[in-house]
Amino acid sequence: MSGIWGNNLEISIFGESHGRAIGVTLSGLPAGVKIDMDEVLVEMARRAPGQNELTTPRKEKDEPDIVSGVLDGMTTGAPLTALIWNTNTRSVDYSQMKKLMRPGQADYPGKVRYDGFNDYRGSGHFSGRITAPLVFAGAIAQQWLRQKGIVIGSHIQSIGSVEDERFESQGAVTAEQVEQLKSVQLPVFDESKRDAMTQVILDAKADLDSVGGIVETFVLGIDAGYGNPFFDSVESTLAHLVFAVPATKGIEFGAGFDITRMRGSEANDSYYYDENGQIKTRTNNNGGILGGITYGMPIVFRTAIKPPASIEKKQETIDIEARENADLEVFGRHDPCIVPRVLPVLEAVTALGLMDLILGRDKA
Repeated sequence: MSGIWGNNLEISIFGESHGRAIGVTLSGLPAGVKIDMDEVLVEMARRAPGQNELTTPRKEKDEPDIVSGVLDGMTTGAPLTALIWNTNTRSVDYSQMKKLMRPGQADYPGKVRYDGFNDYRGSGHFSGRITAPLVFAGAIAQQWLRQKGIVIGSHIQSIGSVEDERFESQGAVTAEQVEQLKSVQLPVFDESKRDAMTQVILDAKADLDSVGGIVETFVLGIDAGYGNPFFDSVESTLAHLVFAVPATKGIEFGAGFDITRMRGSEANDSYYYDENGQIKTRTNNNGGILGGITYGMPIVFRTAIKPPASIEKKQETIDIEARENADLEVFGRHDPCIVPRVLPVLEAVTALGLMDLILGRDKA
């Protein structure tokens, strides 16, 4: 399995959903970075399960146990390793999964890829549980980025067919607005959409089903000049990490696919000098990135998140031991919608990707 990523900031994740612990090692962190654990725990809580009726009832404290790389609240420059202990597993819920392949899950391809030796309990290393260490690592990266004036936020663009307003329609979004979005369970710009989104999730849950949605992520305060085309462009770096997040099925930057319906005169983002002599563009159809390099406007992208695959509604599948068709009803503790818990994960991997690129340019 591929558990290591990064050129300048190397991230190594490990563990399985129902193993003793999950965790991460960060190599390449500069020495002397102050770690605010209260802020880290806020980010962990945003992702954690068992918060309300919209999420899985599985409860995990998700309190990282830092075992190396930090002394007196400051990074030492040595690899930083943190463990997150699994304290609330119910592996018996997955006893069928050894032979009944869940539609929409990695059970069958994982069994083939790893000759049946992969940990099937709670999806093992394929589980969204493994995003908890990423959120921990990303929380540290976000603290480092904020020292450079870079802030990352996101909101729910849609749940099912219920749509929020887009980032570009909000004018100049402030760091204070970003913090406000982080403080609510269903962060939206148009608060009138929150109840409708909640109802879509509850309706799916009542029907023993699930629902997906779109998350829009944005980066404020990033200067022009970051990115390494071709293969380490900003888009390819972020897309690589975003697609590593379970349940991701698509990504688009700026105007995204809508840009195909524009002419060049509409799609091009015209430059101008603002009242402070700063270079800006009058539109941001390219999402803050041209030629794989930032141009000083907010980075904006949207991520498509599929409905959770584990549902109690009866589905057709196969019994791989008996080699016959079968029916499956998945019982246990599962999210009817993973979108609200994905936001901090997407912000985390965005921070990790940008920190890696910035550290690389600083070294050059």
